[in-house]
Amino acid sequence: MRQLEKSFYSKTSMYAFFVTLLLFMSMWISTDQFTDIDMALLGYMISSFIFAIGLTIRMASWLIRPATHQVVKRSLKNLKTKNRTKRNFRSILKTAIDNIILQKFIFKRGIYRGVQHFMIAWGCIGSFAITFGLTFGWMRFDLIDPNTYQIIVFNMPTIKLAAHGFIAELVYNGLNITAIMVMIGVCMALFRRVKSQDVKVAQRVEFDLFPLYLLLSVTLTGLLLTVSYAFLDGWMHPYLTLIHQVTVVILLVYFPFGKLFHLPIRPLATAVPMNYQEVIKVDTRACKKCGTTYSSDDQITDVKEILAAQSFDLQLADGSYLADYCPACRRRIRVMKQMNMEAPQGNPYDPISTMNDIHMSGFGKKRSDDFYHLPKEQQKEEREEEEIVK
Repeated sequence: MRQLEKSFYSKTSMYAFFVTLLLFMSMWISTDQFTDIDMALLGYMISSFIFAIGLTIRMASWLIRPATHQVVKRSLKNLKTKNRTKRNFRSILKTAIDNIILQKFIFKRGIYRGVQHFMIAWGCIGSFAITFGLTFGWMRFDLIDPNTYQIIVFNMPTIKLAAHGFIAELVYNGLNITAIMVMIGVCMALFRRVKSQDVKVAQRVEFDLFPLYLLLSVTLTGLLLTVSYAFLDGWMHPYLTLIHQVTVVILLVYFPFGKLFHLPIRPLATAVPMNYQEVIKVDTRACKKCGTTYSSDDQITDVKEILAAQSFDLQLADGSYLADYCPACRRRIRVMKQMNMEAPQGNPYDPISTMNDIHMSGFGKKRSDDFYHLPKEQQKEEREEEEIVK
């Protein structure tokens, strides 16, 4: 593997190459050696490749961060442990249903926000699935006879549909249905961001509003295409097609590097209960000082490794680490250090030595002359001057 990596500029570039190669080979198979490519989708295809490369680069750079790398490493280790198989399966299934499919974590913040997020999330997932399926040629419709279509998936014939049947109409209008879902969710989100004063304080136009405007432009131009050919006899259809294609290209290029990136990494949420909750919502790790349970052994071990990878030395004088204590005891330790009440010589006037080599005097205490490291004679002169001023 290392020998292979030497052929590339970096691991990230190697992953991007193999993702591109995989997509290329999937197109070669699904389009019968590129004989069934829809050239009308050429712009979408090129932008989809850019999307895949950008997403791979962004995902790789995200996964090599110490925290996410440690979580992934812990997940792989736990998945290989045989005595955890039942627990892993149950945890992954429950988290996937609750937090990804039903998105209960959003509904806990309110019905309005839950519906808004659900519509955007599943509308985007459906739209991406259909778009990529058609763009890469993974799925197409072949006309069997004047009244029958057959769905071809990866160049393999599947079900046949009556050309004007109910199921066929649902399939044809799949993108319209998902676009309406996204449009409803985006309008709800924009209304909330305009009306709520609390949201206005924290939101940023380029990070919070731009993605919504982009999604809205894609859905509106896509729905206008349907209105054009279904109700207006194709009025301005070529121009609307170009406008819609431009909005989709911008969205796909922006997606890996903006707020929407949280969509593909959301499944990692299944790792939290699988790795760190031996019993759901029950802590098992006891605090080193007060004995209160506050976390799990795996989580504390991972916290220590993550901090060590980032060169944070949080080891105390007795050899323990700050992570070995519950939050309440950590606060007490920090306060005692700030008050200099645990200084080796017991002198409350000694400066506090911080991690960044900046010295601070003991809180609530008067600074002694020794703090400034001034010569004795200079200290005496300054005290005399203070007395004269008084």
